[in-house]
Amino acid sequence: MTEQRVRWGILATGGIAAAFTADLVDLPDAEVVAVASRREESAKGFAERFGIPRAYGDWNSLARDEDVDVVYVATPHSAHRAAAGLCLEAGRNVLCEKAFTLNAREAEELVALARERGSFLMEAMWMYCNPLIRRLAGLVRDGAVGDVRSVHADFGLAGPFPPSHRLRDPLQGGGALLDLGVYPVSFAHLLLGEPTDVAARAVLSEEGVDLQTGALLSWDSGALASVHCSLVGGTATTASVTGSLGRIDIPYGFFHTDRFVLHRDGREPEEFTAGPEDGTRAGLKHEALEVMRALRAGETESPLVPLDGTLAVMRTLDAIRERVGVRYPGETDETGESDETGETELTPA
Repeated sequence: MTEQRVRWGILATGGIAAAFTADLVDLPDAEVVAVASRREESAKGFAERFGIPRAYGDWNSLARDEDVDVVYVATPHSAHRAAAGLCLEAGRNVLCEKAFTLNAREAEELVALARERGSFLMEAMWMYCNPLIRRLAGLVRDGAVGDVRSVHADFGLAGPFPPSHRLRDPLQGGGALLDLGVYPVSFAHLLLGEPTDVAARAVLSEEGVDLQTGALLSWDSGALASVHCSLVGGTATTASVTGSLGRIDIPYGFFHTDRFVLHRDGREPEEFTAGPEDGTRAGLKHEALEVMRALRAGETESPLVPLDGTLAVMRTLDAIRERVGVRYPGETDETGESDETGETELTPA
């Protein structure tokens, strides 16, 4: 792609789609040209809100719109495989929300399809595109805290969420882990890579999704990461990384931070803050900018959010779910048998 402006299609019209589109329309080199929903009235209302010229009442029409350079998939993650797959099959490039899919198998299918078609595919892990998180990761790589010994991260919401809410619906991939826990897990992966061992415990709802999950990840280096997520309590939502020579603390909202503090043995604490060019804490523009940069460069994946890294995170999420006993409708177990009843199988954690 050599054109200056990148033409976006938005698939789904929920809250995260609105937040992303609001940031997107402020970028001078981005143009939102189409939106799709399973309900035409929803698509039309979204289009009117953001001045989008075309609104579709089905996903297929958007996927086959030749004027769309890249589709942002913002459905619940239970539909990511179907929605992103449809777009990739039609030759569209895709930015897909996280959790990337329900499980690693679905993620592998999407990655294989994108690589077969030569299309761009990226998980919308905006934390990885945040300038401050990128700087933090660079400091860790450069040895600012020495050898990494431990990582801690949490993300919890107070709720309460009724059983009808998508966060508690097994059919929509509900639960704390895939919606919130993906951030602490991804933060640990960013600094340490894929763990060699996973231990986890959870409190499950009557519907069979995790209301609260804690996991301990370990690496052959001796490093440990404790990660926690919750739908039943508003947590500090902070993160830290500790090494042999110091520590980095990230305050509330670690996954979209505009500040962190580096503590090094024998030195005064150093505070790192976002610059005016970095935008607001809640801004999603950085992932959009990375997608557009990659498309113009002819890249099929982003070095900031590599597909192999996304697959590794999905394997860790799978391992945590296996430890705590959460399986979604239609998933196959170790024997290859599928849960055909449409009910989530529970195993005591």
